[in-house]
Amino acid sequence: MASLYYLTTILTSLLLLLSTLPNPSSATSRKLAALVKQQPLVLKYHNGPLLKGNLTLNLLWYGHFSPSQRSIIVDFVQSLNSPNTPPPSAGSWWQTTEKYKAGASTLVLGTQILDENYSLGKSLTTSQISDLASKAPHVNSINVVLTAADVAVDGFCMSRCGTHGSGFSNPKDKQGKFAYAWVGNPVSQCPGQCAWPFHQPIFGPQTPPLVAPNADVGVDGMVINLATVLAGTVTNPFGDGYFQGPATAPLEAVTACTGIFGSGAYPGYAGSVLMDKATGASYNANGVNGRRYLLPAMWDPQTSTCKTLV
Repeated sequence: MASLYYLTTILTSLLLLLSTLPNPSSATSRKLAALVKQQPLVLKYHNGPLLKGNLTLNLLWYGHFSPSQRSIIVDFVQSLNSPNTPPPSAGSWWQTTEKYKAGASTLVLGTQILDENYSLGKSLTTSQISDLASKAPHVNSINVVLTAADVAVDGFCMSRCGTHGSGFSNPKDKQGKFAYAWVGNPVSQCPGQCAWPFHQPIFGPQTPPLVAPNADVGVDGMVINLATVLAGTVTNPFGDGYFQGPATAPLEAVTACTGIFGSGAYPGYAGSVLMDKATGASYNANGVNGRRYLLPAMWDPQTSTCKTLV
């Protein structure tokens, strides 16, 4: 199961620590550069199946989400398969996944399930997330569990902002795998970790946060994390697709490019992105219904670099 832990842990923590050391010598800088060069950014393909073709994206809303919050995420999903959105578009961001073997992964919004009564309580385990995901149809689908701001999930904020994994359509005979993902609303639990750069980070340089493009720090943060796990799901659905590092803690299509949203990004700085002059909101992708989103860089297998929209 993949994780978004890298947003605030291993890579970012190390680089932020180095960046805050007083007066680093040129020798130190050269040594660090040499270390980076020894580890090129290449996601190895491990010969497993990828999720390609027409895929149905089913959403299970767990807990309370307002209609406006749901529409932000629904519009994002629909933006990934919209050919008529002006550039830079969410659809063109998603098209990078086509460069991973076997062609396009076309996402179409499917079933939406509302669980506003917290059927399993307000503290969920990983296995309960899988159980919730199994409630939606399994055939050619990705089932996404979205948890509300007052729902605690194992590892949420402590080590991850979202995950993706797989389960069996028939657990008794372990036949037929299906893919699922989970993302939580971090606004009240850890916005500095899982809604950055729309909130000041919990550590590192305290640069002013960006203005969320849909005026909802938590849900705009969820879009970033949803984009991350969806890219990981189609390119490494069952743990033997594209990734770098150990299979138990892989760097995937987007987590390999942690913290990069625009050109010139560095630890603590999201990069040069676009700004709405009227609202001051930052974004790098246009979506359907006039939406705007801030989407993370994705590793491009043709260039072996982290590709940004702007």
